[in-house]
Amino acid sequence: MSHLPQDLHDIFPHDEALLRRLKAEDRHFRALADRYAALDQEIGQIGLGLEAASDARTEELKKARLHVLDELATVLAEARGAA
Repeated sequence: MSHLPQDLHDIFPHDEALLRRLKAEDRHFRALADRYAALDQEIGQIGLGLEAASDARTEELKKARLHVLDELATVLAEARGAA
């Protein structure tokens, strides 16, 4: 199983400036972004065979990453609306 890291700047290419601003100014957004990056890295390690995990654990991590991504998208949408 291969894994390509999913950087937030790749997922939200039209929001680069907003991503940078929120990471710098919004503690909650920064915590979510850090959690997303940690989950993505862990999933990548599993995909490369560098870390062992059951299929159930891998799916649990992917669901958690998707949940965090949804939260990030919500914050971005709210910030776009407030701008």
